[in-house]
Amino acid sequence: MALSNDDNGDKTREVLAAQAHIWSHTFSFIKSMSLKCAIQLGIPDIIHSHGRPMTLSDLVNALSINYNKAKHQDCISRLMCILIHAGFFIQEKEGYLLTPNSRLLLKNEPLSLVPFVQMELDPNLTDPWHSLSEWFKNDGDDDSNNSTPYATAHRKPLYEYARNEPRFNHVFNEAMASDARLVMSVLIKNGKGVFEGLKSLVDVGGGTGTVAKAIVDAFPQINCTVLDLPHVVEGLEGCENLSFVGGDMFKSIPSADAILIKWVLHNWSDEDCIKILKKCKEAIPSKENGGKVIIIDMVLMDHDNLQKGDNKSYETQLFFDMLMMVAVSGKERSQQDWANLFSDAGFSDYKILPILGLRCIIEVYP
Repeated sequence: MALSNDDNGDKTREVLAAQAHIWSHTFSFIKSMSLKCAIQLGIPDIIHSHGRPMTLSDLVNALSINYNKAKHQDCISRLMCILIHAGFFIQEKEGYLLTPNSRLLLKNEPLSLVPFVQMELDPNLTDPWHSLSEWFKNDGDDDSNNSTPYATAHRKPLYEYARNEPRFNHVFNEAMASDARLVMSVLIKNGKGVFEGLKSLVDVGGGTGTVAKAIVDAFPQINCTVLDLPHVVEGLEGCENLSFVGGDMFKSIPSADAILIKWVLHNWSDEDCIKILKKCKEAIPSKENGGKVIIIDMVLMDHDNLQKGDNKSYETQLFFDMLMMVAVSGKERSQQDWANLFSDAGFSDYKILPILGLRCIIEVYP
């Protein structure tokens, strides 16, 4: 791609465009870190509480920072500029306003994604990306300390680390709970049929019970059991139709009309998913008697058939696929990938309901 004296300008434009493209991707982390900074400073909540467009000077004065006023006003202005460009705020003559995106960053918003953002941008989960090439160079070493880039960076797998580190375990559980609140608000509004006719349900890997609590509130006729690792459910109290069980989904799953697996299978390899699904199949009645497995997970878009506007969604799915590889040895799956898993686990049929944005509901029948 070297430039020559007889270049008519096309080659120069090509080189400069390539430079700009590489720079853009090199510095993409700045959007993430600027978002993290805004959350840590409480900027969305400050603008929201102001109740009207907020000027730059009012915003700076409201921030809990030690600052040289003139210097930090300029710096906050530049931070807001990148966040406006990224779609988190808008600026009118009167000042800054929230967008629908930043409303999900309010700490008291019932569907707030703040815990999820805080987890994903925690050094615990960003540091392993620096070990990705080292992990590849380990030449397939399956030792637990090298099983993933996460384990390469932290010397132990993610779930083992979380089990022994209360701070990160809390961050992780809060992030999963925040996602569960959003998913269940959509599912209960637009997918009630998924739960019709059920009298019992086991939420496998259900964490602190956010999903199960939403189900029993909306469908009090369903008895829900949350199955998760003992350290996750320790000390959690159920109610009349909600209980918590510490256990291992690879060994045994309590019997029920339906098994719910939200955002669990993408954490695991195909071989492990088949083992989990077989345990699910053992725990439910036949299809004729209403037995089914309800999966909430991504179904990768078909790259060759993307519709207009799908590129950003597809890119986000690819981000998650890489995240699963780096953090937990899992992956995101296409419809064919899912079909293969269900067949190999002994299921007869499945149905996909695309009602959760980047994710879907998959009903799987024995």
